[in-house]
Amino acid sequence: MMKRAYAALAAMICLLFATGSYADQPRPWETGMQQAATGNMHQIRWFEAYTLWFIIPITLLVLVLLVVVMVKFRASKNPVPSKTSHNTLVEVIWTIGPVLILLFLAIPSFNLLTDQLTFPEKTDVTVKATATQWQWNYEYEGSGAAPLAFDSFMLKEQDRAAAGKDDKSKYPRLLAVDNEMVVPVGKNVRLLITAAPTDVIHSFALPAFGVRIDAIPGRLNETWFNADREGLYYGQCSELCGKDHSFMPIAIRVVSDDQYKQWLAAAATDVGKANKALMAAVDQPTTVKVAENTAK
Repeated sequence: MMKRAYAALAAMICLLFATGSYADQPRPWETGMQQAATGNMHQIRWFEAYTLWFIIPITLLVLVLLVVVMVKFRASKNPVPSKTSHNTLVEVIWTIGPVLILLFLAIPSFNLLTDQLTFPEKTDVTVKATATQWQWNYEYEGSGAAPLAFDSFMLKEQDRAAAGKDDKSKYPRLLAVDNEMVVPVGKNVRLLITAAPTDVIHSFALPAFGVRIDAIPGRLNETWFNADREGLYYGQCSELCGKDHSFMPIAIRVVSDDQYKQWLAAAATDVGKANKALMAAVDQPTTVKVAENTAK
């Protein structure tokens, strides 16, 4: 009986944490950044933790100094205020101290910016994202004689069943879209970002990838990422672009290289069917096999 109980408990735990694909999205009461899914985002998370080693002591020091000033130099304690206006040691400290702190922050900051702005020598996939009020259009360069292109709208609640996206834990309200951008895992993806010529400024932002870049009419900005694990990742337009600004989500599905090639070939004729076939492959739940208890 005990062995059966342990086996059942193990199966429940496995089922609880089993998932067909990873999905990163905002979560209730989340106070930190989303989990990193690219090398650049790993560096961003590290730099955030690194800066806290400076921010917290500085904040505590300022708090202590304020308390000391309020207590030691209050009017009842010092009816005759000091007329001291200069102190060489204090002035040297408050000049050299901030310079050293900024130096320690500048070096890793510049390294991070360099890594973000330095494109890899080899680009595996190039996608052009064009923003309009209020949707995204994705165009895959070099995907054939007629480049693959499709629109990505926020998924409406009444369309969930038809799209096969009833599970709000994977396809959350106001973040899920009808057609996700699909990219292969472990590949260098180059993003060309712009906005329609007659539109306004938008911003392509995906927190888990450490990507945020403006989409400006008449201008082509570019960035890159290399996703280190499969899954479905969500972002949003991060520029106030009009009344439906909050209804302009971004969804990127990262899949294996073989799944990506199959999707790309199928999407050339029918994007909707290609997406459903891909969903059927990656959204199926992981099965858990429990060894039979042969003890009688």
